Amino acid sequence: MPLLLFDLDNTLLPRDAAFRAWAQDFLSDHGLPPGDLDWFVTLDGGGYVPRSTVLSAVRRRYDLDVSTDFLLAHYRRGINSHIHCPPRHIEALRAARAAGWRLGIVSNGGTGPQVEKIRRTGLGPLVDGWVISEEADCLKPDPLIFEIAAQRCGVAPTGDWAERTWMIGDHAPADIAGAELTGLRSVWLHHGRPWAETGYRPTLKAAGLPEAVGQVLAARNAPSPRPGIRAGGASRRGAAGVPVRATALLGARSGARLTAAAPQGASAPVPANAGMGRGPGAAAGSGVRNRSGGFAVIADTRTDARAVSGLGAEAGLDGGADSLGHAPVVRPAPLSTAPGSAPTPAAAAAG
Repeated sequence: MPLLLFDLDNTLLPRDAAFRAWAQDFLSDHGLPPGDLDWFVTLDGGGYVPRSTVLSAVRRRYDLDVSTDFLLAHYRRGINSHIHCPPRHIEALRAARAAGWRLGIVSNGGTGPQVEKIRRTGLGPLVDGWVISEEADCLKPDPLIFEIAAQRCGVAPTGDWAERTWMIGDHAPADIAGAELTGLRSVWLHHGRPWAETGYRPTLKAAGLPEAVGQVLAARNAPSPRPGIRAGGASRRGAAGVPVRATALLGARSGARLTAAAPQGASAPVPANAGMGRGPGAAAGSGVRNRSGGFAVIADTRTDARAVSGLGAEAGLDGGADSLGHAPVVRPAPLSTAPGSAPTPAAAAAG
């Protein structure tokens, strides 16, 4: 079966729109100038600026007498209330499934925050598997993470698997460079931006996810990336060379080390905690979904503040989603700025 892989933030989920909505709430709740919204958005950097940098700057700008960790917990509750998967995106995933494609998610970021997004937005039942850079201990554009994703979706990364696989994403150094390094065809979601890279290029371009999926379904036989750049599939063991520029741009969304080894054997099962990162913030009991294991329980959701504060990916609170994948909207209470304020246990757990 052909395989279609997706980036998560700003591809399947409108992450930047959720951030903008949270920032508007923050300014309104605290009686701050609404014109500061552009300042927030610029500082955010599309999620690639470390959260510790963003929230420390917010705390200083408004002289808030609370810790950065408290702000982080408040921020995650707020942005999570705005995270959703648009109905048209869900329809596109179902159309691809009906056309006989297997579907997977490949995301750079922290395991807990990214899995929480998948769970809350209703994406889990719509895909065959996913892989998050922190738990896999490798990150896009390393071809290894795409091979792990294929295995978790039930596709052995051997033979001509890459020729039957597409990647859709919005971030060129991670999604499109990674696809080309792995030998996959790709669709770049341009979001109104011009293509600026000279060393590689997407197979196709699209304004949004539904259009991208439609192009893939109509273009199975599009030419594959230049053969000389392919990484060699599952026979390669170890990380591929990563462009320096890509590494610099990706660091904010992942604490992963490029040291993971692929499962041995083309059809070897990938356990729920395969490749789990062991750096700060990696929870030994964490798990991810794969094709054979169903939904693995995240037994230990505690996360080291040093790790999460440096990630661009956002986490949220528990909560259900409706049939269209929309999470219930619950706006956070305004922050207390009283001297000596400290996060409550519930707020701390949300981080």
